[in-house]
Amino acid sequence: MTGLSAPGFPERAVRARARGGAGAVFPPLEDYGTTVFGQAWAAGAVDAAANGGDLIDESRLVPPVFMPQRLEKLIDLGREPLHGDVDLRTRIGGFDSALPLCLSAFGSTTIASTDLGLAAGRQAARLGIPMVIGENIVPMNGYRGVGVPAGGDGPDEAESASPLSGGFGRGAGNGLLERILGYAECARDGLGGVIVQQSADDADAEVWNLVYSDPRVQPLLESGRLGFELKVGQGAKPGLGGMTVLGPAAAAGASAQYSVEPVFGESGGRFLRCGSPGTFTAEILSRQIQLMRNNFPRARVWVKLHPGRDVAFAAATAWRAGADAVAVDGAEGGSGWAPTAFLDQVGLPLADCLLDLRAAGPRPPAATLLVSGRVWEGGRVAKCLALGATAASLGRAALIAVDEDPEHGLIRLAAALELELRLLISALGKYRAADLDGQDVRLPRRAGGGPADPAVDADAWAAGLAA
Repeated sequence: MTGLSAPGFPERAVRARARGGAGAVFPPLEDYGTTVFGQAWAAGAVDAAANGGDLIDESRLVPPVFMPQRLEKLIDLGREPLHGDVDLRTRIGGFDSALPLCLSAFGSTTIASTDLGLAAGRQAARLGIPMVIGENIVPMNGYRGVGVPAGGDGPDEAESASPLSGGFGRGAGNGLLERILGYAECARDGLGGVIVQQSADDADAEVWNLVYSDPRVQPLLESGRLGFELKVGQGAKPGLGGMTVLGPAAAAGASAQYSVEPVFGESGGRFLRCGSPGTFTAEILSRQIQLMRNNFPRARVWVKLHPGRDVAFAAATAWRAGADAVAVDGAEGGSGWAPTAFLDQVGLPLADCLLDLRAAGPRPPAATLLVSGRVWEGGRVAKCLALGATAASLGRAALIAVDEDPEHGLIRLAAALELELRLLISALGKYRAADLDGQDVRLPRRAGGGPADPAVDADAWAAGLAA
């Protein structure tokens, strides 16, 4: 499968983990005992972002020398605690998850519309982690999908065929219901859940109404494992709506509802279809969340935000209005197709989003913060958790893993992440993922505003900024 790589993304390492599982987190086995390993950190190194680096990658997890929580665990167990004693179970937006992980929305892109999207959902269900199903699937691929027979027991108003399915590589893949039922068939008792995303375009297709009223989805709803996510934006293109490349016939059919432009030259036969990102203010977002809770009282309510400069205020607004989870897509995240200027120059990196959210002060006790953006290994997940995230979402890494092995690739990747997280959290003297905090991660100089010391812990940075 092509199209899964990206500049700076460690595709080869992810594929190695999809093949080797937990064993792939170590140096080559054949080098054990014969090679000296180690990596220096330039403690005096400066602004990571100014040098083209990533603040999360440039930061360091810093275990203390004295570990009172380890002593408490020792007394509780009656023995020295080990990394296997770390509890990774996490409550994510109203769902119980076996790990502090979630499967990101893949949307209706050609890659996700193949069997990869369905296979990823099945493996996520077996892992016991929640899965978000992306927006725009019903307008592009239909509601039911090719793998679900038509019947009289559910709403089949939106069939597999779509007026937009004549585009380049579109429409032949999984429908929304097919993905939901694929997850449900493999779900573990009491764990995980399905969150259906809706954008401004999906509102016209009444996606949430279709799902909520479908008898085939009732087992998920009755077990408390169905949620709806309002998509405000994504990391790949903050401030923009969906963009799709269409052929002539599909473009003609879409022109009545969308902006369709021949920006690629009419001779190429390709047209740009632009959807609306929706218009939001704090009041509009609050009212939308309240409507979701009123109209779908048994479903969890999630909100996805792009990495905007007011992301902390937007998240606080969503939580105050009753959202069970806020998902923040850093500028590194998002699979959406967008102008290169957006991919390269628009939106806050994930680390900046986390630091802005942290500096904004405490959030409601049950508020869930999900983050995404180049998440593929346990160190990055642990740093995100220490910076305030409840859990991290796997996007590109999950697709690469499933492409490597459609049956077990994501499961093996998760096994590697799980082992790393257990080792890292234990090394920090803690035994629950939720116990990580800003003292556990040391940020490069830029985050502290240029102090005399080369680095500063995240809690000290946030306190100083708030003051």
